[in-house]
Amino acid sequence: MASDDDEVGVGPHPRPWPEDPRLDPGLLADGDRRNVVDRYRYWSVGAIVDDLDARRHPFHVAIENWQHDMNIGTVVRNANAFLAAAVHIVGRRRWNRRGAMVTDRYQHVLHHPTVDEFIGWCRERSLPVVGVDNLPGAVDLRDYALPRRGVLVFGQEGPGLSEAVRDAADAVVSIPQFGSTRSINAGAASAIAMYEWVRRHAGDAP
Repeated sequence: MASDDDEVGVGPHPRPWPEDPRLDPGLLADGDRRNVVDRYRYWSVGAIVDDLDARRHPFHVAIENWQHDMNIGTVVRNANAFLAAAVHIVGRRRWNRRGAMVTDRYQHVLHHPTVDEFIGWCRERSLPVVGVDNLPGAVDLRDYALPRRGVLVFGQEGPGLSEAVRDAADAVVSIPQFGSTRSINAGAASAIAMYEWVRRHAGDAP
């Protein structure tokens, strides 16, 4: 049986409570067992989002969702970890939030019903669209100059990027692989690509 020491987070805050408008009275009273870094213990969800918004990175992440892709939750969780500006879901609005581990509360998630609408949104904001897929002619991610402002787009499990996204993308990059599998899933690919963006463009983590 797990002991109290094995629990995530912290218990009720001792009184007197700190006078800080960012803190949530319910969490102070009951404890904070959420999957958040220690600096956000006892903070309200709104206060955490405001703090993240003040320092989000200028890259976006998008994933196609034509067949209820189970990787979307993982992509959202990764986007939160690497502090992406937003996650864009292209296609079906509904997605399985279990893999996000509640990080969608802190991450902006936008929906675009069609590829055309998504691409139009990017063009209006002058955001380059970079597809990530192991396709013939794709540029090795290690050799590609990832833009500081842009959108990394991932296809769904199986078919990968749709033809419409491939045609509209400013570039398609591939992640080098050395084993027998043809591809890695979108959740893993998104983590690699986002880390590569952070490695090139972001400073040390706070």
